[in-house]
Amino acid sequence: MATDTRSETFPCGIAGIGLSEVVRQLPANEPPALAPNAQLQVIGKPVPRQNGRAKVTGATRYTVDLKLPGMLYGRILRSAWPHARIRSVDVSAAQKLPGVSGVLVLVHPEDAASATVRYVGAPVAAVAAVSMAVAEEALRLIRVEAQPLPFVTDIDQALLASAQPVFDSASAPQGNVSGFPAAHGLPLAGNLRGPALASRGNITEGFAQAEMTVEAEYRTQVQTHCCMEPHATVADWRADGLTVHQSTQFTAGVRQELAATFGLPLARVRVVVDDMGGGFGSKSQLGNYGRIAVMLSRQAGAPVRVALDRREEQTDAGNRPGTWQQLRIGARRDGTLTAISLRSRGTAGVTVGAGVGNNAQSMYECPNFDGAQYDVFTNAGPGCAMRGPGNTPGAWGLEQAIDELAGKLGMDPLVLRDHIDASPVRREERRLGAERIGWARHRAAGASRSGSGPVKRGMGMAQSIWGANVQTNSSCEVRLHRDGTVELLSSVQDIGTGIGTVLAQVVAEVFGLRAQDIHVRIGDTEFPAGPPSYGSRTTASITPPARTAAWRVLLALLAVAAPALQARPEDLIARDGRIVVCSQPARGLSFREAAALLRTDRISEIASRSDDYGGFRRRIGSDAALAQQDLGGVQFAAVAVDTETGIIRVERVVAVHDCGRPMNPKLIESQVQGGVLMGLSYALFEERILDRHTGRMVNANLEQYKLAGAREVPAIEVILLENYQGQSATDAYGIAEPANIGTAPAIANAVCDAIGVRLRSLPMTPAAVLAALRGMRSEMGPA
Repeated sequence: MATDTRSETFPCGIAGIGLSEVVRQLPANEPPALAPNAQLQVIGKPVPRQNGRAKVTGATRYTVDLKLPGMLYGRILRSAWPHARIRSVDVSAAQKLPGVSGVLVLVHPEDAASATVRYVGAPVAAVAAVSMAVAEEALRLIRVEAQPLPFVTDIDQALLASAQPVFDSASAPQGNVSGFPAAHGLPLAGNLRGPALASRGNITEGFAQAEMTVEAEYRTQVQTHCCMEPHATVADWRADGLTVHQSTQFTAGVRQELAATFGLPLARVRVVVDDMGGGFGSKSQLGNYGRIAVMLSRQAGAPVRVALDRREEQTDAGNRPGTWQQLRIGARRDGTLTAISLRSRGTAGVTVGAGVGNNAQSMYECPNFDGAQYDVFTNAGPGCAMRGPGNTPGAWGLEQAIDELAGKLGMDPLVLRDHIDASPVRREERRLGAERIGWARHRAAGASRSGSGPVKRGMGMAQSIWGANVQTNSSCEVRLHRDGTVELLSSVQDIGTGIGTVLAQVVAEVFGLRAQDIHVRIGDTEFPAGPPSYGSRTTASITPPARTAAWRVLLALLAVAAPALQARPEDLIARDGRIVVCSQPARGLSFREAAALLRTDRISEIASRSDDYGGFRRRIGSDAALAQQDLGGVQFAAVAVDTETGIIRVERVVAVHDCGRPMNPKLIESQVQGGVLMGLSYALFEERILDRHTGRMVNANLEQYKLAGAREVPAIEVILLENYQGQSATDAYGIAEPANIGTAPAIANAVCDAIGVRLRSLPMTPAAVLAALRGMRSEMGPA
């Protein structure tokens, strides 16, 4: 049966630039259009995060802090070989050790597929014991015999005809585990899987029309997530059901995985996450550690906690795949693009999805595009989604290539982008960012801007693009109790972004209350199913149903309060903690007095995410969709490069972003700052290093694995656009991915501006800078 609809007029456009209106059809049972932020009381305001004090005082409880009665400690025995066939696993001594309650053999020598391990750190066996010390001793007692096999850990070596295949066609994985879509059924030749193809127009004719071309290769390294909180699971298998406490980015998704894996009805599976210390994509699924914890709990008949140590975090908790890409761009002399050709190869180790995203085919107007992306299997730990999967390494190549094209055409990089980028939002972001960082003044200084000493200064910029994802399978419940207490309940999890605070703001705005008056209960699948916290979709998915549910409860409250105020329900509003008559604000009840009139102890409403009012661009499966508009942003970076030491110091970053309606500027700025720092660390420091002779990661800790620290933090200025589209009850979208994507290429373009030589491989270490300078000098010849 068709849903009843009505028309509403919504604000549309960029606040401060030019707001207009758009008429949308929306479900009749959803709230009226929300005014721009300047006219609101709570939404759009910098409300401090509700759990901030608990975090900084140590009161926050993470999964690793949980200790259930009778809980056992699980540990995993991992492969010491990068590629081997396990011949036998003797666990008899471990089983006899006092204090051991469970032992699992995870590989089966009699089954060739199961008996093959393909990277150092792959799970082989697991134990559960009364203490960590006993569990570690039990692991030492397990005896494993294996036949080592040839292996390859380097992407270039893996492509040689002589390289040992990591998989055959029957055992090779399918799907998009690493976050960037990897089609099923692609051909496998040796270790090369693909290509995944995309094209439009005629690439040959496009290059024939070009008056200028640029062509170059770009490389990115493997980056690990380095979550402050390790991956952890506490599983409690009981006769009446399974409860799993897990540090996860998707409680509802993990619940579905558990039900499918262990053959349980959803009603007998509960997943809980109290608080999280980061995930960045690596905690999006159940994971082998989660499955192992459940199996041990089932076997031992007691709760079992499995928490990864730092080495396990670095070797078997996911990573951003390393990539190689070749870009060729053709243009006319006025900058108009005629053709873009992209070839990429990436390695996610023993899994797939190591593409470089859709930047090249989506960011700029170009009639002719041809792309081919490949996965390369290596004997290394599996990749997974990491903040801006695909598009982050993709931007590293594309945004440098566009700058190179601008240089060849003799154009300012901003002028070129104004010519080829059709997005009015990014055009405004470029204008604002350039004005704030002093782009025109810097460009006008010409060659003198770098100075005469060894320290050269430069300025660069880059853009990002990311799809506006929406999880349509997203719900929440709002309850109003007779004492005036308001609760919001959803299984959505707060991974550190502050979504709990944002939800409190949404509900408070509806009821005319303060954000701190709303009790937010999230992270538990006993509540209505919330969205995942990945793909920059959480705010877009859960805030509209939160507002809808609160509005429906408010309508019921107004109906109860109306007789007491001798008014019609439609003549009442909720404002400043009161229910008042619109035309006579002095006539009213306090919110608590109105709630006391309820006939029952509480009333509640559950609402789900409706489709965007203007429709979606396309559906993604049955539970998600892509909005009409893309997300994005523009990063500007100012750097200083010491040409004697090779050290790059990022001195300043201006990040200009849009995410629809900014729900909480303070929290969004925090997200953008985190994205900038992650991108800076990716650009200058981070790199997983594997020993080619043993397959082991040699920097599997947070000492030798280099990260940006406090001394490397630049001055970061965040500028947020209010970009209204009138698409949902809140008109809000995500920010996490775009804030990271453009940072590294912006820094690279600034480095090139400073020293006159381009670095096309990550990370840009001092050694890489000095090598590039030596190369430039040798090309120039003797002075």
